[in-house]
Amino acid sequence: MTGYEPRATTAYEPRPVARYEPRPIAPAALAELRATDDAGRPCAPYTETGAGAPLRCCLRGSEPGERIALVSYAPLRRWAAGTGAAPGAYDEQGPVFIHAEECAGPAPARPGYPFSRPGALRTLRRYDARGHIAGGRLLEIPAEAEKGFDAAFDEAFADPEVALVHVRAVEYGCFHFEVRRP
Repeated sequence: MTGYEPRATTAYEPRPVARYEPRPIAPAALAELRATDDAGRPCAPYTETGAGAPLRCCLRGSEPGERIALVSYAPLRRWAAGTGAAPGAYDEQGPVFIHAEECAGPAPARPGYPFSRPGALRTLRRYDARGHIAGGRLLEIPAEAEKGFDAAFDEAFADPEVALVHVRAVEYGCFHFEVRRP
């Protein structure tokens, strides 16, 4: 189970552009995860038979027939390695789906926020420049998902100490995407 249900859209439905940039897993990190994940386990690709596994490499749901993998990922640890932060006990890892082979990443004009099904529950965890938790909130994604996320990110970044926000699924605890201070 993925906890993600794709939303039906039509070609005529206007979709707003996200005000904050949802960041996928970086290509260099993906290359490492496709060999050995952040828990030290080898990648075990499989062919998707269903649809909708939330892919963190391209920020969309999977499609039947795609080669994907479920790997352990430590987003804060990887951010800290690039910034010199020391998250200490706040470092954690969890499951994420990725393409088993290199992909093109998110569509350049992908509108809105990924995995934003109205009614779904998300945790928005805030981190400061040290990599320590600086607060957070629960978000029930409203019908106007982009407005709900924008308001939650505005609230988070109103605190000058907040450097980045991780969006996670409540049901499974898995990491969905990261937003950094604009």
